[in-house]
Amino acid sequence: MNLIYKKATIDDLETLLKTRIEVLRAANELEDDINMDKVKQESKKYYIKSLHNNMHTAYLVFDNDSFVGAGGISYFSVMPTYHNPTGKKAYIMNMYVRQDYRRHGIATKMLDLLVEDAKMKGINAISLEATRMGKPLYENYGFVKMENEMELLA
Repeated sequence: MNLIYKKATIDDLETLLKTRIEVLRAANELEDDINMDKVKQESKKYYIKSLHNNMHTAYLVFDNDSFVGAGGISYFSVMPTYHNPTGKKAYIMNMYVRQDYRRHGIATKMLDLLVEDAKMKGINAISLEATRMGKPLYENYGFVKMENEMELLA
């Protein structure tokens, strides 16, 4: 393996969009005939805006020229709290490693890069949503289940 971890830029927009759809299809077990045009269109707007204003960092992983995986971290602010006086937060998303490349430390290395990026921005409140398959990775990394958050899906 000749793994290359590349911090994405706006020049990688088409690759980011392609991998975003690939990640969503895999994570949600979606068939290829499910229309993802709206998600792709909105993702394009998101990447253009958030990469421009440094509110998102994405990494793409390649084995030579072959796509192997991706990961991203989005930055946002909430009202400051006692435990987070800056109100700055980060959310890891779009974590994916191709099945034939799993169990080689790629996701852990990607987490290292994303967490380091957040720390360089002065952010230590990092959360994520884990799939059943990803949960052991995140627990081993040090993420803990949040007890007090709730969500309304309207």
